[in-house]
Amino acid sequence: MFLGLAWYWWLLIAVVVIVSIPFKVKFMKWWGRRQKEQNDNHKDKWGGEE
Repeated sequence: MFLGLAWYWWLLIAVVVIVSIPFKVKFMKWWGRRQKEQNDNHKDKWGGEE
């Protein structure tokens, strides 16, 4: 088949990609909140924006 892989390997790769997308979205939201909290804490700690 395509690039020498059988059809079931392509199915497995597709399933892994589809399942990993929600985890990536959740991680990106968590990372954004974490960065915002760190920036807010930094501003509060030093008394203002630098």
